[in-house]
Amino acid sequence: MGKASGYQAIMATPLGRIGVRMHADAISALDFLPADTAEQAPADAATGVAVTQLQSYFRDSRSPLTVRLAPVGTAFQQRVWAALHMIPAGTVLSYGELARQLGTAARAIGGACRNNPIPVVIPCHRVVSRRGLGGYAGEVDGDLPGIKRWLLRHEGVVIEAR
Repeated sequence: MGKASGYQAIMATPLGRIGVRMHADAISALDFLPADTAEQAPADAATGVAVTQLQSYFRDSRSPLTVRLAPVGTAFQQRVWAALHMIPAGTVLSYGELARQLGTAARAIGGACRNNPIPVVIPCHRVVSRRGLGGYAGEVDGDLPGIKRWLLRHEGVVIEAR
């Protein structure tokens, strides 16, 4: 894909390929890419740090993800994403629980999670339905909920579908 892809790196993970977009020295987006997408070495040192931290997380969910982030979103989305960042690995909250903490509606939390440009690092996978897994990136069927389930299991949480 090269430079035309707009990615500063494309990395292989247990979830498939992930494209890393940077803004200066901060991650601005992580995208799940098709499995046959060619890997791309980090374009610079800051991207190298981000890729190394992600690789460490995929080996051990307790590895900290401390790379700087630059997600673009509304003030509300930024507030939700900041709250998501505070949920520790191995812990889940329901959409309703997080909504009560932030004084908003569960559906609004779901919308902010769906628009999260930096999944995995901004851990929207740690927000679940009160009756099971819930959706991931706006999907309730297909590959994305499987990614959510993998991330939660990687962190020691098992959510059974109901």
